[in-house]
Amino acid sequence: MRSKLILPVIIISQFCCTSLWFAGNAVITDLALNYNLEDSALGYLTSAVQAGFILGTLGFAIFTISDRFSPSTVFFICSAIGALFNVGIIFESNTLISLLTFRFLTGFFLAGIYPVGMKIAADYFKKGLGKSLGFLVGALVLGTAFPHLLKNITETISWKSVLITTSSFALFGGLLMFILVPDGPFRKVGKKINLLAFSQVFRNSNFRLSAFGYFGHMWELYAFWTFVPVILTNYKASNSQIDINISTWSFLIIAVGSVACVLGGYLSQKIGVKRTAFLMLLLSCSCCLISPFIFSVENELLFLSFLLFWGMVVIADSPLLSTLVAQNAPVKIIGTALTIVTCIGFSITIISIQLISEIRALTELNSIYMILAIGPLLGLIALRKKRPLIKPKH
Repeated sequence: MRSKLILPVIIISQFCCTSLWFAGNAVITDLALNYNLEDSALGYLTSAVQAGFILGTLGFAIFTISDRFSPSTVFFICSAIGALFNVGIIFESNTLISLLTFRFLTGFFLAGIYPVGMKIAADYFKKGLGKSLGFLVGALVLGTAFPHLLKNITETISWKSVLITTSSFALFGGLLMFILVPDGPFRKVGKKINLLAFSQVFRNSNFRLSAFGYFGHMWELYAFWTFVPVILTNYKASNSQIDINISTWSFLIIAVGSVACVLGGYLSQKIGVKRTAFLMLLLSCSCCLISPFIFSVENELLFLSFLLFWGMVVIADSPLLSTLVAQNAPVKIIGTALTIVTCIGFSITIISIQLISEIRALTELNSIYMILAIGPLLGLIALRKKRPLIKPKH
């Protein structure tokens, strides 16, 4: 296959397969009605996916799956199995436990999609990796937002069509990757299980700083995405004169981040990867801190514009931080290093999501989202270290 077509195929595959991620969130209202779920179910269902993803990435990292086996094959197998568990939600006999189990298993096999997709990109692109990962994470963002759009489009049909469609997309994306993307020219095969990979990657100080920046970013990202529909719903309830389509605006606020990922990738070629990541973290941290004031303003245009801006800067640093991680990881375990960092990062998302969920049960004050600033602040401290985050010699 022509090399110029490799990145578009990876992007399309990533988009199709990551649509599994928030499929449950997009139909949460229907799930609550059909299965008599409580309001707290949103947090639990989201955390179940994250928990599955964490355990999956942990297993993939320990057994160095994406470094020992063909990444495209791993990607396909995981997309097919993930699609199967995703569609399991439509069974009428489901309970909260079975729903959580299906979402957990979907998350488990997403571990063979998202970080493996980044690994495949790293195997093909050394120069301009930040830009390439910008496109790739942009596809993740669109895939994450897609179920919200699909829910809006299929409002008059069955909610089950959302789940069937996202599963079909995932299977198609996996096949596309398997058929059209062979192993990359820069791939270094890991020939054995490396149980010391966790300690090896964190010995490098540049790797640690990159990883800590990513961890701070993750504290904010998925909690923001999870509660975007809640923020919109609460604002609509507080301002009865305003008519906001929750599904459409949820899609737009999350999806606009895909544009920011691409723009951030290009900007990084001008001012550097680390500097661009720092700027985006600073902007998203600022959004967390001023959010109570914006949410209290009875101005629909200002409110929605602010959320669109936040939706851009909250994700724009993600591909850049992943680039820094990849550039500072040992060559033979880049895939495993990315998986380890992703595993820890998503563990952090569960804490922030559940923390916001629990606080929301006690109060509906707009100030609760200021808590999300903790992560970006710590990430900014890590990136402020004077050591240049450049690729070490191996």
